[in-house]
Amino acid sequence: MCRNIKPLFNFDPLATDEEIHDAALQFVRKLSGFHHPSQANEAVFEVGVHEVAAAAHRLLDGLVTDAHTKNREVEAAKAKARNAKRFG
Repeated sequence: MCRNIKPLFNFDPLATDEEIHDAALQFVRKLSGFHHPSQANEAVFEVGVHEVAAAAHRLLDGLVTDAHTKNREVEAAKAKARNAKRFG
């Protein structure tokens, strides 16, 4: 759906509040169609971001897995290699 939203679960170190907020912001932008809301919509937009971030926190706190945690740097290097192969 939104390429800028990255997986945040099962990483070491855990996702930061800023990463969760940024994902929530991208999600609300996608749903609303606004990159920057008008003054008339700004308050409800910000409430939406806050509520989505809170839901994301609850989700990430409740998820469980038996899989080994992923290392952020290793996963970033893999993604960079995939992009280099894909885009040259």
